[in-house]
Parts: sequence; C-alpha cells; structure tokens
Amino acid sequence: MEFKRKDNMIYLDIDGQDLAYIKFAYHDDYIEAYSTFVDTSLRGQGVAQKLVDALVAVAKEENKRINPTCSYVVNLFEKKPEKYSDIQY
Repeated sequence: MEFKRKDNMIYLDIDGQDLAYIKFAYHDDYIEAYSTFVDTSLRGQGVAQKLVDALVAVAKEENKRINPTCSYVVNLFEKKPEKYSDIQY
C-alpha cells in the first residue's frame, strides 16, 4: 500500500479514485490533523492508522507536532499514548 501526497493531504489512489485520505493544515509550530476518510471497501484493514503514521513521519521530518482535531486521530492518540504522545501537540 503506497500513499501519495498532494498539498496538505496524504491519500491512497486506486484506479484514479482517492479511497482513503488524511487532511491536515500547517500552523506556526504544529500540524493540525482535521479529517480522515477511508472508503467502506478498505475499512477494517488498518488503513486509517497507516495514514496517521504517514503524517507522523512527515511531522517528525519537519520537526513539528500534531494537533489532532479529527475524531479518529484524537481517539487513536488516546488509545495508543505509548506510540503517539511524543508527537502530540
């Protein structure tokens, strides 16, 4: 599974359709993760978490932290603090 990036979105394109994405916005000292979507055909396969992990990699590369405002990302960060507490804004 290979994600692509366009502007402020990391996404999964299958046959020309964006079937999963995470959208984010840059602020002075953090990245806001504000929307996550996974098509029903891909749900239950861990795609959303992989999108979050791709955004985490971007944030670390750019020395930024992530402020989750998307409910999925908020819940993921709360469920797995051992994995995400160091990157959460």
